[in-house]
Amino acid sequence: MPTNFTVLPVEDSPLSEPDYDGHILKEEDKEEPDTVAGPYSGENTPRETSSLISTDHDDSIYGKNMALYEDEMDSTPMVSSLLNKLANYTNITQGVIEHEEAESEDGIQRVAVNGPQMGTFIGVFLPCMQNILGVILFLRLTWIVGTAGIMEALAVVFMCCSCTMLTAISMSAIATNGVVPAGGSYYMISRALGPEFGGAVGLCFYLGTTFAGSMYILGTMEIFLTYIMPTANLFEEGPSAMQNNMRIYGTCCLAIMTLVVFVGVKYVNKLALIFLSCVVLSIMAIYAGVIQSAFKPSNFQICLLGNRTLQNSKFDKCLKTEVIDNVTHPTELWKHFCEGEFDVNATCDEYFTHNNLTEIEAVPGLLSGVISDNMWGHYGQYRAVVEKKGQSSEWVSDNTDKDILKPYVFNDIATFFTLLVGIYFPSVTGIMAGSNRSGDLRDPQRSIPTGTILAIVTTSFIYISCVVLFGACIEGVVLRDKYGDSVKKTLVVATLAWPSSWVIVIGSFFSCCGAGLQSLTGAPRILQSIARDGIMPFLQVFGHSKANGEPTWALLLTAAICEIGILIASLDAVAPILSMFFLMCYLFVNLACAVQTLLRTPNWRPRFKFYHWSLSFLGMSLSLSLMFVSSWYYALVVILIAGCTYKYIEYRGAEKEWGDGIRGLSLNAARYALIKLEEAPPHTKNWRPQLLVLLKLDSELGVKHPRLLSFTSQLKAGKGLTIVCSVLEGTYMARGAEAKLSEQNIKAAMAKEKTKGFCHVVVSSNQRDGFSHLIQSAGLGGMKHNAVLVAWPANWKQSESSLSWKNFIETVRETTEAHQALLVAKNIDTFPTNQDRLAEGTIDVWWIVHDGGLLMLLPFLLRQHKVWRKCKMRIFTVAQMDDNSIQMKKDLQMFLYHLRLDAKVEVVEMVSSV
Repeated sequence: MPTNFTVLPVEDSPLSEPDYDGHILKEEDKEEPDTVAGPYSGENTPRETSSLISTDHDDSIYGKNMALYEDEMDSTPMVSSLLNKLANYTNITQGVIEHEEAESEDGIQRVAVNGPQMGTFIGVFLPCMQNILGVILFLRLTWIVGTAGIMEALAVVFMCCSCTMLTAISMSAIATNGVVPAGGSYYMISRALGPEFGGAVGLCFYLGTTFAGSMYILGTMEIFLTYIMPTANLFEEGPSAMQNNMRIYGTCCLAIMTLVVFVGVKYVNKLALIFLSCVVLSIMAIYAGVIQSAFKPSNFQICLLGNRTLQNSKFDKCLKTEVIDNVTHPTELWKHFCEGEFDVNATCDEYFTHNNLTEIEAVPGLLSGVISDNMWGHYGQYRAVVEKKGQSSEWVSDNTDKDILKPYVFNDIATFFTLLVGIYFPSVTGIMAGSNRSGDLRDPQRSIPTGTILAIVTTSFIYISCVVLFGACIEGVVLRDKYGDSVKKTLVVATLAWPSSWVIVIGSFFSCCGAGLQSLTGAPRILQSIARDGIMPFLQVFGHSKANGEPTWALLLTAAICEIGILIASLDAVAPILSMFFLMCYLFVNLACAVQTLLRTPNWRPRFKFYHWSLSFLGMSLSLSLMFVSSWYYALVVILIAGCTYKYIEYRGAEKEWGDGIRGLSLNAARYALIKLEEAPPHTKNWRPQLLVLLKLDSELGVKHPRLLSFTSQLKAGKGLTIVCSVLEGTYMARGAEAKLSEQNIKAAMAKEKTKGFCHVVVSSNQRDGFSHLIQSAGLGGMKHNAVLVAWPANWKQSESSLSWKNFIETVRETTEAHQALLVAKNIDTFPTNQDRLAEGTIDVWWIVHDGGLLMLLPFLLRQHKVWRKCKMRIFTVAQMDDNSIQMKKDLQMFLYHLRLDAKVEVVEMVSSV
């Protein structure tokens, strides 16, 4: 038999179309422009260009928008379209472009609006590539390969790239489940895991992006002061001279970059293509140099004294002496190791005297076989292979003060594998660049997963190939030379470049500058997104912006935090810090995807299908492992920051309902617990009073006896089940709105009295039936009440109607019939409030033998609360004339001792009235 099934549209349905803020878009709010401007056409062109689109019946409902398939055809030539997109390339996160303003000639300001026309390559792939490839590749990867060896360096790269790939899979699933506005991962995590987790991880993501700005600025200054203009150093001597130079120049660079961002991000936007070109050209120069080294080694020579590498920037010739006009003369190098005149009486360093000088190629080339010597790590030792002698030797440096005065190259040998992981990991961050700009993409559901994963695969190939090629082409002692002292203060990776080492030096310099500007541009907007959500009240000031939308206060805070990283003045010390923050962010991206997948919520239907909860858990585990592998104490600090932020939002933050996964997880856990409670009756050891509080309302639907709620919180101390109920007389159709208002009033009173529990107001024909229904049906499954708390009816003797005392008597009878305890509070309005503190007093119990111990338990529970804590407990029992009162008192005291209750026992003898 056919069945009619009608679906009514519901505003809160998960199938509704949400806008960026989660509101439902109505038909009149949607705009569908019929034309878009072509990049070179000079006039508007039809948006639908497919021959399958019907244009014959424009007035009918089957117009051109009903096409089943629309071919994507460009109205302009492909080359010109590509050039136009490249010329307008930007690596700025979404929301930044919206803040740009253009001023017309008449002085009227207008906001430049750009349609979402970016594709996968321009909108996702290139920004991710530019964010992933950066300072670590140019400044530290050679040192990591030389120190850890090719095999361990590949292990570092594989672990870090696997973490980002698994995170990208989870992120793609979340990003294709809806539109991701400005805020990027903060928005994704907060809407998937709730405001507490979202705020905690969003703050970590903001701090990670801010410290990334510090790292890029420090990298810029290291390139500038070490390789471009060493003469600009203000401090030349002392162990901390370089750090002081970087602090001064780094602070100046930060001030300039902050000013550029403050003036307007459009200047950063215009330079984005230049910064991208620098990265691409530098990488191409590396590969070209590798190919060239196979046929013609570079002209960089290194000088070895024995097996110690020397700083050849301090001397011209790798010779102890030289013969000029048949006369032997000392070289500049001889003067560094010997004192006195050049004769037999000169005092020379013993190591200099007994070892010969050797000059070898810094870059032997791809076919030299040096890869075998660079295969494994060289932790804690300084090793050189002198092929001219056909032998190898090792020397463990003690770095004595005497040796420091010599022109030796002292590498950073006090390192270990886990430290290298923390230093390298920032080089694989930046995978959020595509998801942050989903609103600017033509098809974000397809572009974000494709572009992000393709960028990770490409950059992973670049890193892995560079690890192998560096180890196969460059001498090991040069790889371990962190600052290029042995190759005339040249960037080590630049010794491999073709056609000139300056291609990589200049390219890496501008690349670091661009990355620093992008960090200072993106970080304030992450903070602004958090502040505008209102989940952390103390951050609200950073949600404000100037007229064109620039987050001024957030930018100033970002610059201040960035200055902290610059004052550290060490790229190797700052890198693990931002690694922790990004790893925490990636951990919760994976957690969000795993929770949503396991819960199978109806709203979880991402277009990206190649995900699984096991991959998300693997990515989460790998992120957590990398945190503690890199630096366990940094990991604990970041977890503490995230935990404190979580608790702050939980207690002080604004209430937000985003339909997050944690709420769904709580519902599933509650359902599971309720079903488990039904499997077996509760044991007496787990018994506690589960209260059903029956309230009465006044004429204005307010709580008549608020002290009853105070007494409930004192008796329960927030533990166990509390159900606060009331009854309105009438019909639900007539008084449904009043019932909702009553619930709100009761909830407000419960919050004021700090009573934790559930609230429900029912509408019944009379109060007797309403209370009866509540006693029978309140609660759910195993979470049902076992005790009823009511107030003693006031003035029931003087009342004209007998319903007051009759309702009370019926409540007593029905509670007894339901085998539940009944607690009646008399003179409840005189009971102490939660703010009172009873300095003295007694809680008297007139014990009934067959009460099951309830009368003993209630005073004990009351004394757990700070209001009754200083009160004493007295137990009264009644004895007949023929009873032994003394023995009864001893027995009762022993009974209380076994119950572990501290109470004074009093026996009252009953006098016969006959």
